[in-house]
Amino acid sequence: MARNNPLPPLSIGMILFPNFTQLDLTGPYEVFARMPFTQVHLLAETPQPVRSERGLTILPDATWSTSPALDILFVPGGVGVNAMMEHPPLLDFLHQQSTTASYITAVCTGTLVLGAAGLLRGYRAATHWLSMDLLPLFGAEAVTQRVVVDRNRVTGGGITAGIDFGLSLAALLRDEYTAQEIQLMMEYNPQPPFDSGSPDSADPALVQQVREAREHIQTSRRTIAQRIAQQRNVEAN
Repeated sequence: MARNNPLPPLSIGMILFPNFTQLDLTGPYEVFARMPFTQVHLLAETPQPVRSERGLTILPDATWSTSPALDILFVPGGVGVNAMMEHPPLLDFLHQQSTTASYITAVCTGTLVLGAAGLLRGYRAATHWLSMDLLPLFGAEAVTQRVVVDRNRVTGGGITAGIDFGLSLAALLRDEYTAQEIQLMMEYNPQPPFDSGSPDSADPALVQQVREAREHIQTSRRTIAQRIAQQRNVEAN
């Protein structure tokens, strides 16, 4: 049944950066924006509109330097993750907010940015299937699930998993009734026309084709992750 007692207000900060994947952001945003007593902030490095990897442009509400203190910190994924994994202004912002945020979260390859910021060491986490092998480089345990909750780290798999992630987090932050109500209003009742949404169920030839088409991005991403891991090892020694 519905909760009658007053709910504490929540502040959610969702990161924008050039070439993010829009559904990584807008799927969870749709859920968060429907949560009661919740303020969602779209945060970018500058006040200028930010263009997604497929051309959708979103106007931020505030910048990383003007952001309020956040209860929930969220990072989407996308091609732009490669640059953000070594972008000090974002990594510094994540470090700063992580000291007080109740939950540190990401969807898809946004999880790699959390890893690059040193926020996943010793945690179980999910990311897009093409990048699962990179998580151990950041000291994280890769878990093949749509949503992974490990203490106050909540991460989601690739792109569409963002809606599952958002609903799971809504249940944690509010209650299951609230999450179920949001799901019903969104009519989130997936019935995909093809059983090809996972490398485990898709045709092996199709999986290989996708791997080959993305290999240039994955190679660059792997090089960056290895460089970060090596630097951390040097600093630790």
